[in-house]
Amino acid sequence: MSRTLGAVIAGVAAAVLAGVLLLSEETPAVVPAAPVAAAPAPASAASPVPTGASPFTVEAQRAREAKLALWQGRLARAENTLATYRHSTRYPHEARPLLEHPDQVHPFNPIADDIPLRTPGGEPGQGVRVRTTQDRVYASGDESVRFTVRAVDDKGQTLPLLVTRALAGDLPDRRQVAGRSQVAVNFTDANSGDGTLSAVLQPSTQGFADFAGTIRVQVYLNQGGQLGNVYFDVVYQPLVPAEWAGVREALNNGSLDFFMKARVARPGRYVVSARVDDANGKPFALLSFNDEVAAGAQEFRLTLFGKLVRDGAPAFPLTLRDVQGFLLVPDQFPDRAMLPRLAGVVHTSRSYAATSFSDAEWRSEERDRYLAELNKDVVEAGQQVDALKP
Repeated sequence: MSRTLGAVIAGVAAAVLAGVLLLSEETPAVVPAAPVAAAPAPASAASPVPTGASPFTVEAQRAREAKLALWQGRLARAENTLATYRHSTRYPHEARPLLEHPDQVHPFNPIADDIPLRTPGGEPGQGVRVRTTQDRVYASGDESVRFTVRAVDDKGQTLPLLVTRALAGDLPDRRQVAGRSQVAVNFTDANSGDGTLSAVLQPSTQGFADFAGTIRVQVYLNQGGQLGNVYFDVVYQPLVPAEWAGVREALNNGSLDFFMKARVARPGRYVVSARVDDANGKPFALLSFNDEVAAGAQEFRLTLFGKLVRDGAPAFPLTLRDVQGFLLVPDQFPDRAMLPRLAGVVHTSRSYAATSFSDAEWRSEERDRYLAELNKDVVEAGQQVDALKP
């Protein structure tokens, strides 16, 4: 009995051991699982994709075309700005085509005005207009100023006119000593009855030799019983800073220089301008000088730039005319002292072949810098256009 029970127990133990061994061979060991990423949400639940994210959609193509059009417009503007600046600065500031400055073609023409006759109360007279001229505003030294006055009707027909009185005096100025006496100015009919009355004021001989400032000439009128008045202002400076002493010319570096000789009494910054006409009398160039000048015998160089001659092809010989200049007087009024006017032709040049003049554009540090910056804008816009083209 004991042997049989022991045998049974030993058999059960062997079976259990065999089962355990079999389980260990067929079932792998359990290891901790790595974190699992969340599964993507269904397409219906995902955030919407921005419109045009794909370069192949209609919306994306339209956006690209709009951006291309924008940069094409910028490119056109940049190219136009560059070309315009290059063209407008191909000549220096001191030598420009005269037709760019129509107000400077004839600088010594009288200043004309046409206004209604103003009564003493400020009301316009009936059917009467007053036409005036003044041959200059600035005067220095012994220079004189000429005035004219004439009355016309609404159709421009001359009317009889009387100047009852005319007085010249300094305008009230806190910087000047008050109390200067007024001076009578005589208007006469110098043109044998054409109705134009004229007068001349020479400040240096009519009580203003020691005065620098504005002189006002007040003119009182009577036209057929209607009273009125007009006035003229003259800016006078007794100082004459320099005197002219001739002209010479020289061909230098492909440009033609006119040297205005002068005896300079007062050093400082001088501004001089002159006009150049061709052999047919056609206005051609405006020349200018603006620089510091020392006292003594000096020359103001007016340069006719070579490329301006090559481009304009004027007929030779050229004439230099209507020269005006002044000394700047800083921090004062008047702010300038005039040199004597040189009206009409001052100098006639020699004749030169066109090949004597340079065809090179004007160069300066400022111009080169501006051209470089404007060209950068063109390059940038061009690169953007190239990148956006299909």
